[in-house]
Amino acid sequence: MKHPVTLIRGDGTGPELAQVTKDVLDATGVEFAWNEVEAGVDIMETAGTPLPDDVLESIRETKTCIKAPITTPVGTGFRSVNVALRKTFDLYACVRPCKTYPGVRSRYEDIDLVIFRENTEDLYAGIEFEKGSVGAHKLIDAIESISGTRIRGDSGISIKPISVFGTERIVRAAFEYAVKHGRKKVTAVHKSNIMKFSDGLFLSTARKLAEEYPAIEFEDRIVDNMCMQLVQKPELYDVLVLPNLYGDVVSDLCAGLVGGLGVAGGMNLGDGGISIFEATHGSAPKYKGLNKVNPTAMLLSGVLMLHHLGETEAADRLEAAIAQVIVEGRSVTYDLKDDRNDPSAVGTREMGQAIVDAYGTVTV
Repeated sequence: MKHPVTLIRGDGTGPELAQVTKDVLDATGVEFAWNEVEAGVDIMETAGTPLPDDVLESIRETKTCIKAPITTPVGTGFRSVNVALRKTFDLYACVRPCKTYPGVRSRYEDIDLVIFRENTEDLYAGIEFEKGSVGAHKLIDAIESISGTRIRGDSGISIKPISVFGTERIVRAAFEYAVKHGRKKVTAVHKSNIMKFSDGLFLSTARKLAEEYPAIEFEDRIVDNMCMQLVQKPELYDVLVLPNLYGDVVSDLCAGLVGGLGVAGGMNLGDGGISIFEATHGSAPKYKGLNKVNPTAMLLSGVLMLHHLGETEAADRLEAAIAQVIVEGRSVTYDLKDDRNDPSAVGTREMGQAIVDAYGTVTV
């Protein structure tokens, strides 16, 4: 039976990465019924939106989606398509494994971390009031009336909601993952020493829920200390669970420990049966059409998708093939070479083909 999958082609270098990922996944022998759709800045002019309705309908139908990178404008323009997808389908768990692959330049060895980032609450909930707006002035007045604290009148305001419900389900997801995958420890990351009623709620809820999993060690870390500890002694940590904003920052830090966003895949999960898999890096529009960017992150997202679909043998073989190509160091993109100007570096398509070739020879 073919697995129905929505493939979002993205923009910038997204379409190139999407094509290589599709080709590599097809080469595993797993059968897919692909529905390719367009989203991002490249479709704005004709569709009037970066996220057309047909994309959402396709995901509702297939339940499984793998997404190439999509540009998010900084400071102006439309809000993130990534955030919109997560909110539309209540994909509350952003899961990002960060694992060392020999051959990838890094200051560290033998790192194997998994980050669970809450996806729907916190400062990314999108509850914002623009400077000088009626809503901002009403909120400033209301806060002064309730608390006696006066916010400056020329402020833009973002609201940081954290709920027991939202915290319980992301923490439970982290513990369930730890149980399923033989992980030993879950660490909750917070700033409850300062934000006692939002981060404090996150921590107290996590502590209470941890009591249901006595076989898994539980601890907590203040987020700034967590960043320092990850740089100094990452080997002490296993599964991390964080509110939305900290999860965004710390997951990139962890990607840096293993060589960068180019080797960091990810997935977004919820309780409604819909899952979206994506590379965690951006669309790199300056490299659009140059057949230059590293496909590893999106291919590792494909590995996660194969696991999710129950295709465990294919997933393990594909990961092994990716690892083999990287450690051999011949058919890799420029960023995986010791010298980024190495003329022997290959393109996106060529690295994908090398992984296909390796897939036919690796054993797991």
